[in-house]
Amino acid sequence: MRNYGAWRALVVTAVLGSLLTTLTACDAGQHGAGSARTGEPAPTRPAAAPDRTRIPDIDDRWQRRIPAGSTQVVAVYGAGKDSPDSRVVLYTKHATTWERTRGWPAHNGRKGWTTDHHEGDNRSPVGVFTLSDAGGVRKDPGSRLPYTHSAAFAAPRWWAKPYWHDFDYVIAIDYNRVKGTPPNDPTRPDGEEKGGGIWLHMDHGSGTSACVSVSESAMRYLLRTLDPHRQPVVVMGDRADLNRSR
Repeated sequence: MRNYGAWRALVVTAVLGSLLTTLTACDAGQHGAGSARTGEPAPTRPAAAPDRTRIPDIDDRWQRRIPAGSTQVVAVYGAGKDSPDSRVVLYTKHATTWERTRGWPAHNGRKGWTTDHHEGDNRSPVGVFTLSDAGGVRKDPGSRLPYTHSAAFAAPRWWAKPYWHDFDYVIAIDYNRVKGTPPNDPTRPDGEEKGGGIWLHMDHGSGTSACVSVSESAMRYLLRTLDPHRQPVVVMGDRADLNRSR
């Protein structure tokens, strides 16, 4: 009996030791995950608030080219240097902060983007350009920009049918053109080889020769919203180039 009692005492001691080891290990695990009492995750540091005094994802090179008095920016974010896909976002400035107003899927030059645009390269020019004049085949939908209504904007009927309504509404991008003239004015101050006739116009579902295209509803909204008194500009390019310094 004495030997049995000693054996039983050893067994109880071993079991208690095992339980203490297990409890200690569980407790250590809780310390690693968060609170030792509740097991809640450790608090994480909140993400930094965006700088609303800047247009998002546009580096200093291009931010500095936005006129100080401009309170409307159409940002065209290209998907890639050689991609025809992009997104257009309208930003409006209130006091010192920029707010996102609207956004739409869009297309740009069918071969992408370039910082050295030339006639026929099928790439859209990267840069910051003013927006001064509008027009189109259709009657003025209530444009705040000076609007030229003319059948002369019509796309040639030898173009594929999906392209026929591209120029029903257009907004001239002031690249190698004379401000204050109809968008289809052929004058090229920097020479014909630098291209021209680059517009915001209606989309046909794929890339363009160099223009930026959006839906009809987007064009009507932009025409009715862009105000010459707010000095609207377009900032356009592939995302990598627009935000290269970050």
